[in-house]
Amino acid sequence: MSFERNDHLNVQKSAALDPPSAALLRSLGTRLRQMRKSQGLSRRSLSERSGVSPRYLAKVEAGDGNISIGLLIKLAAALEQPLEHFLMADAMFHSDLPHIAQLYARADAAVRARVLQVLDPERMGRQKAQRLCLVGLRGAGKSTLGARVAKVFDAPFIELNREIEKNAGMALGEIIALYGQEGYRQLEADTLTGIIEGHSRAVVAVAGGIVSEEGSFYHVLSRFHTVWLKASASEHMERVRAQGDVRPMQDNPQAMIQLRQILRSREDLYTQSDHVLDTSGKSVDQSQIELSQLIESCQILDARAV
Repeated sequence: MSFERNDHLNVQKSAALDPPSAALLRSLGTRLRQMRKSQGLSRRSLSERSGVSPRYLAKVEAGDGNISIGLLIKLAAALEQPLEHFLMADAMFHSDLPHIAQLYARADAAVRARVLQVLDPERMGRQKAQRLCLVGLRGAGKSTLGARVAKVFDAPFIELNREIEKNAGMALGEIIALYGQEGYRQLEADTLTGIIEGHSRAVVAVAGGIVSEEGSFYHVLSRFHTVWLKASASEHMERVRAQGDVRPMQDNPQAMIQLRQILRSREDLYTQSDHVLDTSGKSVDQSQIELSQLIESCQILDARAV
């Protein structure tokens, strides 16, 4: 009963509003109605969700309700919409905007990065600066090729895992044993942020599994020019073994099957990179030449030392 009385007082006050305020309330009411209908909600349904009476909702939608910030926050929460969507200038508002905002919020990191790349490529270009990130499974050549092209283009080369170890003061195995996978991922995210803030020009190699960590992968896609170094599962395995690491095959006859499964499960994520360089059947020298050509042609790094 008291809630209905408060509604009534708000409605009565609206009669004395100045023209700009009255126009804002009419615009707000129109948007509220559009948002409600786009979700297939009746006024009664929205009332039950928000705690705002159906009678008052009708007044607000008609532009006659001098709604308080408190009630507007309740309606925004019930419709799962940002408060600013109710208040932005008409020229900035589109009837599809609330739905688009919901889709964007629910999308994964790769989709959000692609949306920004399409809608605002200049801003994305500025955000990426001259930072190159190499992604791919272990054995793809990220460290070897990264170090080589960094030297050619006179840029710092950073291996993310080595940087994590340096910041933590311990080896990766110790980090995971002490803090667990969740702790490692937090250190990974913090270290990646530090690289972004501290380097506008660098070549970075990241662990193959970073694509599975949505927040960190979004930072990679949105703040770096990315190249997926692609190779077959058998080549990944052979390159790791050639480095003297026999652990992938030791006492594990299913190792190759598992590696193929990992590669297959991550392939859709890796393909979200800006560029793909297939190193299959190529020497390190040939792959370096092709990566350098890609960097030059796409103007990812300026050619200071070329």
